[in-house]
Amino acid sequence: MASPDVPKATAKRLPLYYRYLKFFENTGRHSISSHELSDVIQVDSATIRRDFSYLGATGKRGAGYQIILLLDVLSRMLRQDQLVRIALVGVGNIGQALLNYNFQSTRKIRISAAFDVDQQIVGTIQNGVPIYSMAELSKQMSEQQLDIAILAVPAENAQEATDTMVKAHVRGIMNFSPRRLSVPSYVRVLNIDLGLELQGLIYFLDHYDEQSIESKSINHLTSD
Repeated sequence: MASPDVPKATAKRLPLYYRYLKFFENTGRHSISSHELSDVIQVDSATIRRDFSYLGATGKRGAGYQIILLLDVLSRMLRQDQLVRIALVGVGNIGQALLNYNFQSTRKIRISAAFDVDQQIVGTIQNGVPIYSMAELSKQMSEQQLDIAILAVPAENAQEATDTMVKAHVRGIMNFSPRRLSVPSYVRVLNIDLGLELQGLIYFLDHYDEQSIESKSINHLTSD
């Protein structure tokens, strides 16, 4: 995970850097400049250089950054050197889509257990993932040492499920529920609201020209 000394905005960009640096490494590249990376990921080069300085990486004028060294640092910060197992709470429409996907683009993240109230699917295995009853949520998360979860239950059940996960020592929750969750300060919550994101996109399309939209997109990645 990212060091507490790394700003939140920088931490959000680390997976993006890792993905594209891995791509360049696979093409046989050994080094890359901040300007080259900027052209690909649409983050300005000054921001990239500042982000890399937090990683302790320094580029050389005319030579750029050593890709293998950047990947080594990023892989450790993003826990790419170990399998991260997560829980899925709620196997409705969104949950089922996540089970089907199960992070196929990376071999280092896997949904290891899923939980639901539907007794027709409890006790089954879907896409290699066992489905448990919600009554087993705390027990299974503790026994399997799952401290990261995706929450995809209806709004009216979200807080109760969250309280149960907190008791099982969850540290991070990706929340697809429209409800804002109440959690202790040590629990990190990432709220995913597709409706709000689409409304924001529609607003930009209606009120900004093409150049401004690109600028807003970049600012979304670079803002603190």
